[in-house]
Amino acid sequence: MLDLLFETSWEVCNKVGGIYAVLSTKAKTLQKRYKDNLIFIGPDLWSEEHPSPTFVEARTPLAAWLRQAQLPEGMRVRVGRWDIPGKPIAVLVTFGSLYTYKNALYSEMWERYRVDSLHGYGDYDESCMFAYAAALIIESIVKWKKAPKMKVVAHFDEWTTGMGLLYVKAHQPQVATVFTTHATSIGRSICGNGKPLYDYMEGYNGDQMAGELNMQSKHSLEKAAAHAADVFTTVSDVTARECRQLLERYPMVTPNGFEQNYVPKGAKFTAMRKAARQRMLQVAACLTGQRYADDTLIVATSGRLEMRNKGIDVYLDSVSSLRDSLRFVSSKARKVVALVLVPAWMKSPRADLIENLHKAYPHRLFDPVITHHLHNQDSDPVYNRINMLGFHNEPEDKVTVIDVPCYLNGNDGIFGMSYYDLLAGLDAAVFPSYYEPWGYTPLESAAFGVPTITTDLAGFGQWVLDRFGDDSDRYGVKVLHRTDSNYDENVRAIAMSLMNLYVMSDKDNRAIRNANRTTSKAASWDNFIEYYDKAYEQALKRAAERL
Repeated sequence: MLDLLFETSWEVCNKVGGIYAVLSTKAKTLQKRYKDNLIFIGPDLWSEEHPSPTFVEARTPLAAWLRQAQLPEGMRVRVGRWDIPGKPIAVLVTFGSLYTYKNALYSEMWERYRVDSLHGYGDYDESCMFAYAAALIIESIVKWKKAPKMKVVAHFDEWTTGMGLLYVKAHQPQVATVFTTHATSIGRSICGNGKPLYDYMEGYNGDQMAGELNMQSKHSLEKAAAHAADVFTTVSDVTARECRQLLERYPMVTPNGFEQNYVPKGAKFTAMRKAARQRMLQVAACLTGQRYADDTLIVATSGRLEMRNKGIDVYLDSVSSLRDSLRFVSSKARKVVALVLVPAWMKSPRADLIENLHKAYPHRLFDPVITHHLHNQDSDPVYNRINMLGFHNEPEDKVTVIDVPCYLNGNDGIFGMSYYDLLAGLDAAVFPSYYEPWGYTPLESAAFGVPTITTDLAGFGQWVLDRFGDDSDRYGVKVLHRTDSNYDENVRAIAMSLMNLYVMSDKDNRAIRNANRTTSKAASWDNFIEYYDKAYEQALKRAAERL
């Protein structure tokens, strides 16, 4: 058992992407185990005008440390609680003042670990300065404890914190280090540039691709952290293969779990589902001027705005295929509402839609396929794909497609509900990912009992196949085989799965929903935390051997 556990991430108290879900759902299980010896460290990006929605300043056992902490001038630290289940200690730090030391830090990291910071651009400097600040906090707290035989683990997530791990390794060798890559910077870039990752995996060289894609600094930092860490981990077998090829070290696999307490039970869930469906159908009606019956099939995809990586293109094409299949059904047959819940460069909620939401008899709006105005509407890939496929949401259409390009946090101005609130109301969730190291969205959907479609290129999808096999009728989650060359096959398979749900009896649908919940429980943190136990134990062992 370790005595002190630090975990550093850009997404501590800062919801940006999937890593926030990893940490915020894992925290309760870790807190139960380590109490206030668990300390999360994140960037302080907030102000009095825009405070963090999840950080609460509070008195903690670190109050005594903070009073005497000797940190670089201008580096402001706040200590409190992360307002999530478990309420662990969170330390938020500003790092702007550390740019003074940037050149000296980069020189040291080049000499020690051959980290090439000369080609850094974009968020490279910002990430490194935050990681350096986090490392200084870890160093300061460890010295304050004055317990040389304490078992301390410092866990760093993603390349953005790699500089902190390297600093701790160099200056606090008694601290065991763990580095987790949730997606390699080069692998994501290869996919984002439209190159085939999987068919040619064995032929890629990470260093060579870093030069070709102008990723030298991020890649060299990530690779150095992966090799310097006492234990290097990733979240799935899919990404482990990628790490071995591109970072040249095979990681320990620590799969991501989910905290089941996020899902309401019984009557509370029933009410939540009813409210979500009413709101989604109301928004659809106020956009299109149509009426949507209670039995409307509501499907959705969600995630980061990466058309290819997240399979948003496949999803929209499959919905188009479903539309073709339903073109000649009875005019009285049930309708389908297909949502794209993917945040984009949102400008504002549509005023005409807000006005319609307050009318008893809403009229059809101009451009009834999108809920919010965008800064870049003419170049937004989702909006353009919807229009290219000819979705106009006419009264005779059986399939309505709606782009919801905002963060669903309850303050979007249209739905006024969180993503989880709306998730409960779905009849199907589709995540045909091409590049998905784990896949929280399909795991979350399964936990909410939503019939879920994903692929074996997502870590969660591969885990389902390994654990349960290819039996979606029994286990709820449909896992498609996806490669670099079977795009159309996946489009047809998803359209067929949605058609099956469209005609499915209520009894069979309930069985699939229950099967999803059962499958998701096998992926709870109570079951997966043992992988972290092994990682921390191994890291402590290596740190002891080093000393």
